[in-house]
Amino acid sequence: MKKYTAIIIDDIEQARTTIKQDLATYAKDFDVIGEASGVVKGAKLLKNMTPDILFLDIQMQDGSGFDLLDLLSDISFKIIFITASDAHGIKAFRYAAIDYLLKPIDPDELTEALKKFRESGINENDKYKFLSDRLKNHHKPNERLALHSQDKIQIVEISTILRCESSVNYTTFFFQDGQQIVVTRTLKEFGDLLSEQGFFRVHQSHLVNTKHIKEYVKAEGGHLIMNDGNLIPVSVRKRPEVMKMLDRL
Repeated sequence: MKKYTAIIIDDIEQARTTIKQDLATYAKDFDVIGEASGVVKGAKLLKNMTPDILFLDIQMQDGSGFDLLDLLSDISFKIIFITASDAHGIKAFRYAAIDYLLKPIDPDELTEALKKFRESGINENDKYKFLSDRLKNHHKPNERLALHSQDKIQIVEISTILRCESSVNYTTFFFQDGQQIVVTRTLKEFGDLLSEQGFFRVHQSHLVNTKHIKEYVKAEGGHLIMNDGNLIPVSVRKRPEVMKMLDRL
């Protein structure tokens, strides 16, 4: 069994203890090699030890988890953030496609986050910078989205997305310039996330950016014509909602 190393940085001792106990119970391939109670001690620890994964509290008494990351010259490890954040904070994590655990930590969610870690070998520096920016500017509209494909992470302008199409647990993004990006997240997740950005679920398999709709053809079951010329089917169940949505545009 492959073994991984972990460091926990949280200013609450009980929180650190709980994570260690959960790892010992549910993830025996992880060994905790260090822990710290704040930004300063955590930065010193990480300059001497490099874990495979870091469990990092967002808000600590001597600063934030991002203050700690700013003190490091490079981030070569995966981070799972620990937060008791409000809705704005959670939304920022979702836009950045970054794993987080809400306090108190649910063992099932911990297990799922570690499963993702084992399957991912991508350097995520850009995502952490993006997340930090979103949390600092949560009062501004979300204009960008991090998409986690098989071999890289791409941060895209939401306005350039034409539509999304699902295939089981995968979602394909289609862009104005003809680019396509496939990510391993469901269409429902993006439907929930992007609804406030003018995206609308018109079919079980299709989510469209309403700003890029050219026409709605009622005949032959009903379909949308997008600005790139693609025809997107509208489900019978969604047809009344689509009509109301188009009236509001």
